Amino acid sequence: MADVIVIGGGHAGVEAALACARLQKETILYSMHIDMIASMPCNPSVGGPAKGIVVREIDALGGEMGKAADATALQFKMLNTTKGPGVQCLRVQSDKLAYKAYMQKVLLAQEHLEVREMCVEKVIAEDGVVKGVLQADGHMEECKALIMTTGTFMSSNILVGHTSTPSGPDGEPTTNNLSQSLRDLGIRTFRLKTGTPARVLTSSIDFSKTEVQPGTDAFLCFSHETTNIRPFKEQALCYLTYTSPETHRIINENLERSAMYSGLVKGVGPRYCPSIEDKLVRFADKQRHQIFLEPESESLDTTYVQGFSTSMPHDVQEAMLHSLPGLENCVIKKYAYAIEYDAIDPLQCKPTLENKRIANLYTAGQINGTSGYEEAAAQGLLAGINAVLKLDGKEPFILRRDEAYIGVMIDDLVTKGTKEPYRLLTSRAEYRLLLRHDNADLRLTPYGHTIGLISDARYENFKGKEQQIIDCLEYLDTVRFTPKSTVNTYMQELGYEPLKEGISAKTLLKRPKVTMEGLAPYLEKTFAPAIAQQVEIEIKYEGYIQKAKRDAAHLRQMDAVRLPEHIDYQQIQHLSLEARQKLNEVQPMTMGQASRISGVNPADIAVLAVYLEQLKREDHKNES
Repeated sequence: MADVIVIGGGHAGVEAALACARLQKETILYSMHIDMIASMPCNPSVGGPAKGIVVREIDALGGEMGKAADATALQFKMLNTTKGPGVQCLRVQSDKLAYKAYMQKVLLAQEHLEVREMCVEKVIAEDGVVKGVLQADGHMEECKALIMTTGTFMSSNILVGHTSTPSGPDGEPTTNNLSQSLRDLGIRTFRLKTGTPARVLTSSIDFSKTEVQPGTDAFLCFSHETTNIRPFKEQALCYLTYTSPETHRIINENLERSAMYSGLVKGVGPRYCPSIEDKLVRFADKQRHQIFLEPESESLDTTYVQGFSTSMPHDVQEAMLHSLPGLENCVIKKYAYAIEYDAIDPLQCKPTLENKRIANLYTAGQINGTSGYEEAAAQGLLAGINAVLKLDGKEPFILRRDEAYIGVMIDDLVTKGTKEPYRLLTSRAEYRLLLRHDNADLRLTPYGHTIGLISDARYENFKGKEQQIIDCLEYLDTVRFTPKSTVNTYMQELGYEPLKEGISAKTLLKRPKVTMEGLAPYLEKTFAPAIAQQVEIEIKYEGYIQKAKRDAAHLRQMDAVRLPEHIDYQQIQHLSLEARQKLNEVQPMTMGQASRISGVNPADIAVLAVYLEQLKREDHKNES
């Protein structure tokens, strides 16, 4: 018997399996094809808005995605550098072949982990507890916990034009019986849709008609274990082009030939990453749309046409692509398609990602209604951690909304649910100034070490960084500049009047345009760039950060009030009808979670508070 079984070798499955095995649990990872583990069936990149911060969080907790992305990158780019630190994030253009090769090597070498090339046909449970899985060869493999990370493979269909073909991504087989076995266990499923653009031969593109999109020169990385050794001599270039009036004419004249608009698609598509035909319909006033041209691998002569996802027939796709500046003579290597698949309603999950109906059954990734490699990997890591903690009889690991984007995502899924592919955005995080790219390790490394996924050596390095930040802040508070100080030269260069009285370096740093780099020549001590950046943000945004922390403290108070399991909210008087229905469906674990359910208003929370107080009084009477 295995301790943990993981179904699916995508980004969620990889992190789940590695976490369980590294925590000394005998783990089996099922994949239909070992050579497709950790593949990138869609965009060849990792990170981006909010997602890049998630990768940093995965790394701080002891996950693998950040290391793999750093080691196999073609280009590093920091986004939103002209905006505040709350929205700045890292994105890498990945070598898709090198990335999956890296992950496969790590998996196959991991102790306590068996990778089994086999399709799983059925989830087996008895008396509301998972017991194992039925393999395609008829063998039942027993387990103590099961993590499903099936991505877009459950009863999936490839959609092109008016044609629907049962298939997984990249022509892989689909699993037709697995989602039915979940429904047989009483778990609700629904249909979702996503898609991927065409790939064209790089050598057939005229890049002189496009805009160059270079990477960032500074040393950047996702993982705090990454050295300054780069996997390339020179960063690869990406390019930007735009749709043309001819592109729009072709699409509009062929809308009825798209699977999206022919009635073939039954599932709901992604709001924030729509197909190009959906963009034209929803944003009819826009004269053009951005299209990014991104290399897929040093080993491939192919370019990913980012922003040009479609389910049009092949002849229409050719006309569409040839209407783009620079792609007039492009050769299509792989056509675009849409894919429809089964997902489960995430309201059926606990904040640990364990299913509410079937004990010890966890789900992570696109099966929970999300989209994106990063969202999947984060869920896989948390599901793996929580499966192990439960098997060990320990308290679950649940991240709050003020602690991590991972906490925001999981809370959104299990509290609000989703009717369309969920994508993380910075706007989803009410405490995003606390959830920055630069401080992910400060927020989460102690958790990773306590869980057992961060080594003692790495933790000691982390503690050293923490102390350096404290020392830097204290030093800047003691350094004083007088009206005679040479720092006036720097201040005048920035357009400030000379100092008229003494001021500390810390106070001076609060002024706009004054930076740690600019002050460095006037300081006796030097600090590492990462330390200087962290300190500068903490000083400049101190007021906003403190306010966010006060707001978050109120959230923690609400989340500290636990609600009993299996409350029948229909029996609680004075709750609104909608609140009764939503509360019964979600079965929130805390008052904080209850307050975030759509349809539960402050008056309902007040009623719940009175109800809890009555329960406490009754318990007190029974005890006495």
